[in-house]
Amino acid sequence: MGRGRAKAKQTKVARQLKYSSGGTDLDRLQEELAAERGSSYVSSTPSDDTDTDDEYDDDSEDDPSSS
Repeated sequence: MGRGRAKAKQTKVARQLKYSSGGTDLDRLQEELAAERGSSYVSSTPSDDTDTDDEYDDDSEDDPSSS
């Protein structure tokens, strides 16, 4: 019979979880879900090793042979 206080506490905690705003780290969640599946985490953002300045770029304006 003494379940009233425990149920009230559970209801309070459930409401806090349901209606709390923010605090969810989506990147960390994605990493955890990928780890559970056994796959490696692949970021959707471009990595730092992609070089946008290509030394053999044909659009070079300082090329003397293109006059």
